[in-house]
Amino acid sequence: MSQVALVYPLLVQVALTFVLLIWMGRRRTSLLASKEVRPEQVALGQPGWPPRETQVSNSFSNQFEVPVLFYVLVLLILHLRMSDVVHVILAWAFVLSRLAHAFVHTTSNDLRVRGPVYGIGMLILMVMWIWFAVRFLAASV
Repeated sequence: MSQVALVYPLLVQVALTFVLLIWMGRRRTSLLASKEVRPEQVALGQPGWPPRETQVSNSFSNQFEVPVLFYVLVLLILHLRMSDVVHVILAWAFVLSRLAHAFVHTTSNDLRVRGPVYGIGMLILMVMWIWFAVRFLAASV
């Protein structure tokens, strides 16, 4: 399996983060320009943003929580040249779960859907880490 195959899901995860950043930035700029939100209402992180903007912002912030473990793992796998088809499939599954999570987070924000989607992504990431650890430890013996 080519090492490059693991870079594609990584790029999609990074793209998701930037899309959410741009979306959030445009929404916030628009809200401030229209004076719907005043700078002093949100300058210190107060909850002064409208609910819809908060959804997008929370989804953006969420990309710096669990996905950090994904980034670290992918970089380790690439650095150690341990990429295999299992990791590539799991990486795509994780990124698809993150896309689904962001979609739910920024639309209905239904916790009955968002929670399980988040949990599936976490489970996939744990399996990725376990698979990596097993292969790494087996190669180290």
